[in-house]
Amino acid sequence: MTSMGSVFDSPAKGALSLASLLSFFGKIERLRVRIFPDFVGSFPIMIKMKKVLLALLSIAFFSCGTEPTSDDSPETTTPPAEEQGQRMPKTGVELNGQEVSYMADSVAMNGYLVYDKNIEGQRPGVLVVHEWWGHNDHARKSAEYLASLGYTALAVDMYGNGQTADHPSDAGSFAGAVMSDFDGATARFLEAKKLLEDHPTVKNDRIGAVGYCFGGGVVLNMARQGVDLDGVVSIHGSLGAAVEATDTIQTKILVLTGEDDPFVPGSARDAFTSEMTTNGADFELIAYPGAVHAFSNPEATAKGEAFDLPLAYNAEADSLSKQEMKSFFSMSFE
Repeated sequence: MTSMGSVFDSPAKGALSLASLLSFFGKIERLRVRIFPDFVGSFPIMIKMKKVLLALLSIAFFSCGTEPTSDDSPETTTPPAEEQGQRMPKTGVELNGQEVSYMADSVAMNGYLVYDKNIEGQRPGVLVVHEWWGHNDHARKSAEYLASLGYTALAVDMYGNGQTADHPSDAGSFAGAVMSDFDGATARFLEAKKLLEDHPTVKNDRIGAVGYCFGGGVVLNMARQGVDLDGVVSIHGSLGAAVEATDTIQTKILVLTGEDDPFVPGSARDAFTSEMTTNGADFELIAYPGAVHAFSNPEATAKGEAFDLPLAYNAEADSLSKQEMKSFFSMSFE
């Protein structure tokens, strides 16, 4: 026998069951009339039951005849997938950063390699060359940004032993020593490149590089030498040639600089544009108005004030340069 609880489990079932009961009692009433046509008083309970059922049927029809809207639906709680025995798919970015060491130019180098663990398979690799301050947090954070975009990035060490400078005189000394022996600088860069190419997450035929300040000069000169790179980005980097381009430059080049950077004045930008054009390079140079040297480094303003140097962080130029770099590498690795 159907219980009243099951009758009202749903509006449709409730209305249907009431209709069935009413039909059932109607049949009994018609049977009663045939057998006892002149006798009504002995069935008052039957008449009352019919009235009750008619009232219930009306309520069921008019209040529950349509499906409830989402706003009226009762809230339900679904147990987390883990509690249901399901394996959750990996989502989001989960960076895996590793300290790496390698030998180059008879010197021990300390780098930082990082990639997103949630990406399966191989992806392009990008070398990050630090400012003249050395292998510091700025270069490492740039590597992490690139890893969040889906690349494996290696923040390289061009000075050896992870050396960093706290004073401009030391920074100038470190950078000058590397650039004055560019064969040695090339050896250090190529060893870092090999380390990146050999990493299991990297497509070794899809390698790019980005450099800041001193590092921007390094990556541009690697392109001039014909090092096998899909694309290089120089961000507030030096534009002068440490080596002459020996052939048509094959590497795509993007230069992002400050229009008001006294270290990279308009004359330097013009000379670079002329050189790239002469050597048939596929290049673009963007100068951000109001930006000076080191505009991508949040610590630049404090350093500039401390040492009376034209250094300053520029949030707008920093954001724009990130977007330009993102688009550039996306196209370069196609």
